[in-house]
Order: sequence, then C-alpha cells, then structure tokens
Amino acid sequence: MTATIDRAKQETAAPPPATPKPDKRYLALRNFAISISVFNIFGYTLLGFEQPWLWPILAVLTGYATEIVFELVSAWANRREPRFRGRGFRGLYEFLLPAHITALAVNMLIYVNNQFWAVAFGVILGVSAKHVLQAPVYGRMRHFMNPSNLGITMVFVVFSGWASIAPPYEFTEIANTFWRVMIPLVIATAGTVINGLLTGKVPLIVGWMGGFAIQAFVRHGLFDVSLYSALGPMTGVAFVLFTNYMITDPGTTPVKARNQFMFGASVATVYGVLMVFNVVYTLFFAVCIVCAIRGIGWWVAHFRAKARAAAETSRAVELTPAVEAASA
Repeated sequence: MTATIDRAKQETAAPPPATPKPDKRYLALRNFAISISVFNIFGYTLLGFEQPWLWPILAVLTGYATEIVFELVSAWANRREPRFRGRGFRGLYEFLLPAHITALAVNMLIYVNNQFWAVAFGVILGVSAKHVLQAPVYGRMRHFMNPSNLGITMVFVVFSGWASIAPPYEFTEIANTFWRVMIPLVIATAGTVINGLLTGKVPLIVGWMGGFAIQAFVRHGLFDVSLYSALGPMTGVAFVLFTNYMITDPGTTPVKARNQFMFGASVATVYGVLMVFNVVYTLFFAVCIVCAIRGIGWWVAHFRAKARAAAETSRAVELTPAVEAASA
C-alpha cells in the first residue's frame, strides 16, 4: 500500500525545472573578447606588436566610457532603464563585451605613429555608431554597421595622410619558421570553433572565402593580375583575423544560412571591384559598403511596408460608406 502511494506521489509531482539553455550570443561575445585579449597579450609580449603597450588599456577604457555614456543618453531619450542596470556586475560585464572587442580590434589593426587620439577617435566612432546607425529589423531597431570595421575605416578616411593598417609582419616578426606557420593555424582553429559552435557563421565564411578566390581568378583573367598576388592575402595572418573575427560580427550579419552566404560573397565581390579601381584598405571598405547597403535595404523595406499599410487603411476608409449604404 505504501509503495502504491509513493508511486502515485511521484507520478503527480511536478517535473523538475528544465535547465535553461546557454545564451549563444553571450558565449560568442565572451569567447571573442577572451580570444582577442589573449592575442593582444601574446602580441605585446611575444609577437612584436609595435603600438605602445599602454594603448590597448586606454582604448578599452575609452570604449567602456563611450558605451556607458551613449547608453545613458539612449535610455533617457527612450525613457527606459539602461541595459547594464539590474543585474549587478554580471550585467555590466556582459553589456561591455562588444565595446571591449571593438576597442582592442581598432587599436590592434591600425598604426597611427604616436597619436593615440586617432585610436580613440576610431573607438569612439565605432562604439557610438551602434546607437546612431540603426534600422528597423523585424519590428525593433538594430545597428547595421560593423562597429570595429567602421571605426578602423573612418580612421583611414579622416587621417589618410599618416594613419595606416598595422604592418602584417608584426604578427609573426619574432616567430621562427615553425611558429610562423602555427600562429595562423591557431588563430584559424580558434575562430572556426567560435564561429562553428556559437555564432553559426560558417556559411558566411564559406561565401566570403569562395567569393574571394573567384574574384581573384576573374581579375586574373580579365585584367591580367598576377594570380599569386590576387590569392596571396588569403595566406596571411591579417586575412585569417579578418575572416574569423571581423566579417563575422554576430550583430551586423544575417542569421539565415543562405543570407549569410550571400553577405560573404557580396563583400568579396565589392572587394574585387574596389581592387580594380586601386582602392586601398579594400577589406574594410568592402565590409562598410555591404553593411551600409544592407541597412539602407532595411529602411526601404520599412517605408514600403508603412506605405502599403497606409494605402490599405485609406482604401478601407473609402469603402466604408459604400458598405454602410449597401447594408442599409
């Protein structure tokens, strides 16, 4: 009798609460932030980064301050609570992860001699653009410009006379022959794991790398460009970093696999066109152009939907007297 009662209690008892699934966006941002931080540490201690060692710290602090200030302004303008409040240190930590990544990427990938304020300009512009350059996506406002890429690109535009990309040799300058091969492999492996398991951006990478190879063959066939020179960037550390940590930004790239593939292929196509016109810093300009077109496309779709809804409302108002008269 007792066993029967125990079984009945077990059957009627509420099931244990399901374990919440981990937030893949948070995991991706966290792992991106850890990866780029570790790479900077190795860069300054072992690889030969040429920027002053204090700059990444200053860049990160600049990014944090910019993110917090603009979030406070956005929260005040929209009459809501700032997103970093309400969950203690964990909420603030998660909120600042994108700014951390943007700040370290901008500082690491540009060279501005001894003028840190140019780095600060890129960090401030990249972080603040998330609050300014937005478009309505599925009913809510989202930023559409890659923050790190935009900040770097604008540094090249505004300070084109003396700002440049960080010299690629600094990533492997001190390494011996073995590590010159292993460093790109380690970066590629870590990036592939993050993008494959967390961000799900493998279709984008496939479209980007496949499109890059195709544009190289096209330029070789049509414009007699050396094929080795056209394909050569794919073998460098800078290209591996760009592929795994820049173009795959989760917040400004599509979610669906087909759209991801088209996004990556579009960036490669724009890259090839810009190379024909001898545009420098082509990788960064290509991403900016594709992101801008995507944002404009969202706004066009939004206004078309509003115009359609207004037309339907107007038609309904015009038909109402006729319907009422018919029913009378």
